[in-house]
Amino acid sequence: MLFKKLLISLMFILCFTTLYSSEFTFRKYTHVKEFYKANSKEAIKLAEQYNIPPAALLAIAGLESGYGRGYVAQITGNILSLGAFKGDKELPRLYLPYSKSKKMVIFDQNEINRCSKEDLVWKKRPKSLKRDYRPALYAGTTKKLELLNYDKTLKHKSNNACLNDFATRWITSTSKVKVFKEARIWLDNLVDKHGTKILFTKDVNNKFIAKIGGHPHSFNYRETWPKKAKLIMKKAGLVKLMNDMQFKAMNFDSAWSNI
Repeated sequence: MLFKKLLISLMFILCFTTLYSSEFTFRKYTHVKEFYKANSKEAIKLAEQYNIPPAALLAIAGLESGYGRGYVAQITGNILSLGAFKGDKELPRLYLPYSKSKKMVIFDQNEINRCSKEDLVWKKRPKSLKRDYRPALYAGTTKKLELLNYDKTLKHKSNNACLNDFATRWITSTSKVKVFKEARIWLDNLVDKHGTKILFTKDVNNKFIAKIGGHPHSFNYRETWPKKAKLIMKKAGLVKLMNDMQFKAMNFDSAWSNI
């Protein structure tokens, strides 16, 4: 009888855990984990310094860069697809192949050399108009396109620079883009009233995404954009992740596994 009760209890716990875990289905993907592990601390830092909702920031970065796997993000470190300001170096026009077997654009010459000619479809890629965060020697050029893939320190530095630009050059009270300016004023007022903890709530992160995208003259005009960003935030459990790291003092790995 006791064994039966224990078995029922165990089944209930397993069932409950499975149901709860299914809420964060994106956490099963290694590339998603690696991307957020590399950028979570910086998102929290920007929340504290510049009043940016961290879960929303990570969701947008994941969406815009394909979790860091898009070829523009890999080359430039620009994980938010930020356009270049006057004086910034832009990624120039490129002539790159698409690998039919890998189903992706490749830019590393070593990888290109390993592919058969039949596997590659070469195409001129238009000037991206995105800021190139590679070191000054290579930014804005066609040289060392693979640099950040081999130098993880430079990659981390470039990604951080991109995230910081979003907080300090895009979402500002002096922005010429109305929705960015209004979002900055709204966030600052919220923090003045409630403290930075408000930036870690699901409601504020969802509202921030809706405020800056999904309509004309915004971060991304497509109506589906906010839905996609919110879905990533939900399925990767980014609000919970940020709260676990910030308020429960968990390291990333512990927080990611805390489902």
